[in-house]
Amino acid sequence: MNGWILAATVVLGGGGVAALWGVATGPPARRVIAQNLTTSVVCPALLLLAQGYGRPSYVDLALLLALLGPVGTLVFARLLCEDLAGDRASAWGPTWTAAGLGAAVVIALCVAAGPTRATAKLLLTGALLITGNVIASRALAVGFRGVRGG
Repeated sequence: MNGWILAATVVLGGGGVAALWGVATGPPARRVIAQNLTTSVVCPALLLLAQGYGRPSYVDLALLLALLGPVGTLVFARLLCEDLAGDRASAWGPTWTAAGLGAAVVIALCVAAGPTRATAKLLLTGALLITGNVIASRALAVGFRGVRGG
């Protein structure tokens, strides 16, 4: 086991416990936030595992997850907008923590990879992950007032 795999284990362990707690307890708003947190944790873990095992295909999975994870959160928020209307859970703490984690992982991997095409893919993955999760958290905090048609 090298340092990259150990770091992925720590990220998955800590984030998994937080996401499991969010899904198992609380109102629907907390559960949707936990779903968004799961994406924010698994994506950097996949990037770390890609470096640890030397498998660039894991980076492609992380890129796909960074793109589709926040979209899934927005779909859940849209479908559950009536259930989420009364309970506006704040997600800014977990959002910025996950954004910091994603940025730290991407920067560390860019330094390790050097200036290659892989660096561009890592930067794109990081940008999608951070931007998507901030947008999804904003949607959860503000809500979808008046969007649902009668």
